Amino acid sequence: MTSLFELHADEPRLRQLCLQDTRLAELVKAVGPLTVPKRTDGFEYLSKSLISQQLSVKAAATICQRVEQQCGEITPDSMLTASEEALRAAGVSRPKIGYIKGLAQLVKQGEIDFTAWHDMSDGEAIDALTKVKGIGRWTAEMFLIFFMGRENVLSLGDVGLRRAALWLYEGERGDGPALEQQSLAWEPYRSIASLYLWEAINQGYVGAGEYKQFREKLAEQQRE
Repeated sequence: MTSLFELHADEPRLRQLCLQDTRLAELVKAVGPLTVPKRTDGFEYLSKSLISQQLSVKAAATICQRVEQQCGEITPDSMLTASEEALRAAGVSRPKIGYIKGLAQLVKQGEIDFTAWHDMSDGEAIDALTKVKGIGRWTAEMFLIFFMGRENVLSLGDVGLRRAALWLYEGERGDGPALEQQSLAWEPYRSIASLYLWEAINQGYVGAGEYKQFREKLAEQQRE
């Protein structure tokens, strides 16, 4: 399997999700199919996540590319042997260098076994991840969704997710408690609902006008 998620109109999980939340179903129809590629290297994924913290997507991608140019593939061995000067020259901050080298050491010592985490519950995996210095709950939740392919993770602290929910539910389901309540309608596929809310931002729906305007345009397209 080359994808974690391959979502389209006939996908059973997506069909169930749309039946449970008709407002989300409208968004799903507008966004269309979604594919999330499968990633196979947990250390590389987490290292790039650490590099990307508090940076724009573009800036993070540039720094990750520079690290690979300086050090080759991002592996525990390459990160442990890389000098601080080389990583700093690539744009990695000193605290993040410490986090990445610490993660590499834990992997080398066998204290982190990425394959073992697949047998853990979501809560257990998040607890294990957040014990690693530099990894907070948000990073752990993204790892569960985008690396492990967990279907029912809701990142209440994600700013983009809350912004998209405010737009979709017209201000009624965007704050933490209300979003958590709304997410009950997405069980057991909260990750999949989240993917579509994030994609609503990526495709420019969120921020281009109120939801009712989006809905009117959608209705016009259906009549054409």
